Amino acid sequence: MSKFSRRGFIESDTQEFGPESKDKLYNAAHDILYLINRGYNIKNASTYVGDHYLLSARQRLALMRGLTSKEMLERRKSKEIVNELKNTIIHIDSLNTIITLEVALSNSLILKCMDGTIRDLAGLRGTYHLIDKTNAAINLIGEELVKQGVKKAVFYIDAPVSNSGKLKIKIIEIMRHYDIDIEAIVTNQVDSLLEQFSNVITSDSIILDRCISWFNLNKVIIENNIPECMYFDFERYSED
Repeated sequence: MSKFSRRGFIESDTQEFGPESKDKLYNAAHDILYLINRGYNIKNASTYVGDHYLLSARQRLALMRGLTSKEMLERRKSKEIVNELKNTIIHIDSLNTIITLEVALSNSLILKCMDGTIRDLAGLRGTYHLIDKTNAAINLIGEELVKQGVKKAVFYIDAPVSNSGKLKIKIIEIMRHYDIDIEAIVTNQVDSLLEQFSNVITSDSIILDRCISWFNLNKVIIENNIPECMYFDFERYSED
């Protein structure tokens, strides 16, 4: 485990997502929303608009992750659990959830997205290493699940990702201190499994669109425990 690491930190984010870039990004977001609400693919819309505004690859990725069409937004919101999770069994997309918390704890850029989820730009592409923020991220999950009165939490970990076995051991080691039944599963089929369940914890857009219901755990955790972290806000467009 690294002694000190800032998950997802890119020095240029302070400029590309700072005050001097905010108006340009919001103008680009407005234009992309206009297109995707009329049937355009978000990737093509982001390329077209990104070229017009001379956006960086990272800014374009943020727009793609932060925005969603009105139709998809309504579908996701209709499945979101807004009350507590007392006495429920929840199903956690482990890497998706933990990495975003590590990014927030590192004070690296996170995105407050239109659908209310919190996403990041870490882009690990199949590689993962436990860092000095990993324990804190898992503890934040455990503390919130206790507050919510969860009966059991099942953590699903992507087998192809490096160090998935080490993460499983770490999750079990930390979560056994909380009064919750725990199961940790390393599998090649995380997405297809989660798509079948209710009470899913993830910000993965495909899983959100296909699962029965979901709970916005990371938003609750970050707002209550890491409120000063660096973020860019796309959620403002959800009310337009």
